Amino acid sequence: MATGPDGAVVIDPMKQFEIKALGGGTEIGLFTITNSTLWMALTVMAICALLVLGTRGRKVVPTKMQSVAEILYGFIRQMCTDVLGEEGAKFFPAVFTIFMFILFSNLLGLIPTSFTTTSHIAVTGFLAMGVFLSVIVIGIARFGIGWFGMFWVQSAPLALRPILAVIEVISFFVRPLSHSLRLAGNMMAGHAVIKVFAGLTALMIAGGLGPLAVLPVLGMVGITALEILVSCVQAYIFAILTCIYLNDALHQHH
Repeated sequence: MATGPDGAVVIDPMKQFEIKALGGGTEIGLFTITNSTLWMALTVMAICALLVLGTRGRKVVPTKMQSVAEILYGFIRQMCTDVLGEEGAKFFPAVFTIFMFILFSNLLGLIPTSFTTTSHIAVTGFLAMGVFLSVIVIGIARFGIGWFGMFWVQSAPLALRPILAVIEVISFFVRPLSHSLRLAGNMMAGHAVIKVFAGLTALMIAGGLGPLAVLPVLGMVGITALEILVSCVQAYIFAILTCIYLNDALHQHH
């Protein structure tokens, strides 16, 4: 929230997504430390703290941190095995890293005054493009140029194959866009709604409607609870789609 020229409270739910240079200044260069890079660093530190401290001195009866780390590890490993088979276990570290980064970025972004890095298409797009290019490289390395035969649906009638091939190519190259927009859009929408409720609360209090301010506050609580669920679900969706896309690189489908 901000105040206008007349001192009135102005609700600006999109202001929270602005990337700003730390320490002041308006110029953002290639090596400028911003609020986005700060919270990405904090995300990595939080992940390392959970996985390193939680599993150090492992016990038969696990601690809470150890239990959380083992549950997340086992959950993603089982998902990779279910989708990719035992052969896909080699890709588990990459999928697990992506999942943990997105999960912690989403959850840390719910802390008041924090910054949600996954609300920016630059971050989610980079992750999605990395998955997309990996699929192409792995597929060609495994099957050679014949891997592109996946776009030619041999089970379809010959007259329909060219049309289906165009559809398959378009759907394949749209993957990084849909992969990244889904995550960024969900994060941005949820946080914007929370900001609107916060602004309504301030407006009601400023307008002398303090008792009624409990309504938007309850709305904030409900949306925040929903956003915690969405944060976990979106991390899972991104990870399982990554496994599904990698499956195309490991197994040819016609």
